[in-house]
Amino acid sequence: MGYGQSQTTLINVLIENNCLVDHFDDRIEQAIEGYDCVISFGYKHILKPGVIEGFACPIFNLHISYLPYNRGAHPNFWSFYDNTPSGVTIHLVDGGVDTGPIVKQKRVDFEATDDTFAKTYSVLIASIESLFLEFLPSLLSDNWEARKQRGVGTYHSRKDLPINFSGWNSNIIEELARLDDEGLKYECQ
Repeated sequence: MGYGQSQTTLINVLIENNCLVDHFDDRIEQAIEGYDCVISFGYKHILKPGVIEGFACPIFNLHISYLPYNRGAHPNFWSFYDNTPSGVTIHLVDGGVDTGPIVKQKRVDFEATDDTFAKTYSVLIASIESLFLEFLPSLLSDNWEARKQRGVGTYHSRKDLPINFSGWNSNIIEELARLDDEGLKYECQ
């Protein structure tokens, strides 16, 4: 679910590993039978509990944050703004938003040249794809474990992104200083 073949190479990798792949980007309102697993990567919709329970297989989410930090939307922005760890996580989907047990995760450090949100986003996407490729043999052999998330972490919804955010190509250090000086502004203010 989520990114298609033009947005990620993971679909082709799964096909090369003899996996039958169906791609969905639209909102799924009911579970579909016949799958061994479901992979969510770049899927913009929250699955309802009845849909999650209806799938008779694990649902893995590839999330570009180091959970439990930065659950929800725009985790890359919030890891810098909230000064929380940057990383990537593969976790099981449960009834919450990015609250399911962790299957595999990795912290990500950026280079000095990764000075915009867009650049760090690209690094995180490459990192989650790489982490999934590390996980794939365990997934295919059904030899994986999940562990409960530890700690409270943080959560942000789409509406939490400030309306005075300059954009993804802005310099991170300059943008954070500007937002601190101006204060975060939201639509409801």
